[in-house]
Amino acid sequence: RKLVKDVEEKRKKAKTERKTAYFKRAEKYAAIYKKQYIDKFRLTREARKRSEFLVPAEPKLAFVIRIRGINGVHPKTRKVLQLLRLRQINNGVFVKLNAASLNMLRLVDPYIAWGYPSLKTVRELIYKRGYGKVHGRRIALSSNETVERSLGKKDIICMEDLIHEIYSVGPNFKYANAFLWPFKLTCPKGGFIKKGNHFVEGGDYGNREVFINKLVSRMN
Repeated sequence: RKLVKDVEEKRKKAKTERKTAYFKRAEKYAAIYKKQYIDKFRLTREARKRSEFLVPAEPKLAFVIRIRGINGVHPKTRKVLQLLRLRQINNGVFVKLNAASLNMLRLVDPYIAWGYPSLKTVRELIYKRGYGKVHGRRIALSSNETVERSLGKKDIICMEDLIHEIYSVGPNFKYANAFLWPFKLTCPKGGFIKKGNHFVEGGDYGNREVFINKLVSRMN
């Protein structure tokens, strides 16, 4: 009985310590995001005083949604969509932006809508529609333990760690993104406008930059 009691106490203590660690991580990231927000406004204000423009940093992260089928398309286009893990219409994935990934996105531009997600969009997607790949199975991200078991070796132990790694495109982005199952979104409220036209022509496909956040909110 004493042995069982000791084991139970140790388990409870470990659980409490883990919860404290999760909370501290969340607090740390909240402070980082707050500082970034304040710095952005400060730099904008200083630039305006000098009659200059603040040039924002190049985006590092994209969210890509497949909006069209691939009947009769070139095999190369089909292959790129498979490499991006966009096997079904309304599937969405995060993509690290670099020269190679931008070339891939250009090749499949007429079949996708993409842009630069905000922190709010990343958080809502992972919390609301997040599923992880655990031993090849699609498992709902219903607890921090699911994340810790799969990504603990990469120092990603909770949902907030996962969100931060994705949003900031951290050193373990590749592992965090591979762990996330492609997001299965619904058709947007109000429907698409015209899938055959580019976004800048009043259509749907292509790069819509920050306006991807509005589309995701209609599909999430």
